[in-house]
Amino acid sequence: MKLGFAWCGSFCNHMQVMKLYEELAQRHELIPILSEHAARYDTRFGTAESLIERVESLAGRRAVRNIVEAEPLGPSGAMDVLAIVPCTGNTLAKLAAGITDNAVTMAAKSHLRNGKPVVIALATNDGLGASAPNIATLLNRKNYYFVPFGQDNAAAKPMSLIADFSQLEATVESALAGRQLQPLLV
Repeated sequence: MKLGFAWCGSFCNHMQVMKLYEELAQRHELIPILSEHAARYDTRFGTAESLIERVESLAGRRAVRNIVEAEPLGPSGAMDVLAIVPCTGNTLAKLAAGITDNAVTMAAKSHLRNGKPVVIALATNDGLGASAPNIATLLNRKNYYFVPFGQDNAAAKPMSLIADFSQLEATVESALAGRQLQPLLV
């Protein structure tokens, strides 16, 4: 499978997501896509340079890093499915509002024009707050599928939601068959 794998700036999840990415790289052709924030910012969780090097090395190709590079992905049929992992509340809001202002949102728009699936693996501290309407919007939109998600720390972060990243591949397979993997809430 040709799997577009879009990284957003939920930096605290990058290490966990990288383990998944490594596993997927052994079984699938990966097309890495980095949001401008993921490709630019060094954080306490790692440097942008090390993320870029690792992502590109595992995929065996240069990562898509801007709108111009992302736009041809759809017309060229570069991907069977696009997974946005981790998908921040910011990216979620842009997708729900139809805003195309970075590599990840352009990759999604470009891919959706062909009627192909976009899989979202949430990682947002306001999933049960400001991001809730955006989740509902995309749940009701054709060709969007969610990796099952739940609260990651209900006591300390009662509004926070995170995908069960271990269910990404099953969600992708289900999305390719036109079905939302169930149960959605974990």
